[in-house]
Amino acid sequence: MAYAAKDYSALIGMPGFSEALLKNHFTLYQGYVTNTNKVIEAVEALAREGKGPSPEFAEQKRRLGWEFDGMRLHEYYFENLGGKEPLAPASKLAQRIATDFGSYEEWEKDFKATGAMRGIGWAVLYQDSNTGRLLNFWINEHDTGHPAGCTPILVMDVFEHAFMLDYGTKRADYIAAFFTNVNWAAAESRLR
Repeated sequence: MAYAAKDYSALIGMPGFSEALLKNHFTLYQGYVTNTNKVIEAVEALAREGKGPSPEFAEQKRRLGWEFDGMRLHEYYFENLGGKEPLAPASKLAQRIATDFGSYEEWEKDFKATGAMRGIGWAVLYQDSNTGRLLNFWINEHDTGHPAGCTPILVMDVFEHAFMLDYGTKRADYIAAFFTNVNWAAAESRLR
C-alpha cells in the first residue's frame, strides 16, 4: 500500500504564512511522500532478489528513516496548524503542561528557546508513554534524535524552508507566527 500526500491547502491564508511559502512547503512534503514510496519499493525489490545483506539494501533501509520521518513530521506539523484559539487553561493539555513545566508560560519559553537554537531541525513537544510526562526536544534530522517510546504532541518545523521565504533569518518572528496559528485541539488529541 503506497502512501498518499495529504491536502493541507486549507492552511493557505493563515496569518503569518504567505501562500508562496506554504505551497513550497507542501511541495517539499509531497517529495517526502513520493520518496518514501520509492524507497519502500526499492527495499522490497532488493529483498525479493535476495540482496538483503547487500550495501544497496542497507543504504535504502537507512534512507527510509529520513524519507518516512520527513513525511510524518510534516504531517504532524501541518495538522497542528490552522488554529485560531489559544490553549484553554482548563484543557487537559494545559493542565499537563502546567504539571510538567510549572506553568504554560514556562513551557512556552522553553519550547521557543528550543526552536530558536542554531541549526536546522524540529522543536517537538513529546509525551513519554511510560510516565505521561511532557518534554521538549530538539530533533536535528528527521531520522535521528527521537526519544524512544514518546508521542509527538506539538511539532514545529525549524528547517529554513519553513520560514526563510517570509522571515529571512528572523526565526523568532516565524516562531511567533507559528504560535498564533497552533491548532491546540489537534495537539491535545495526540495526548494520551
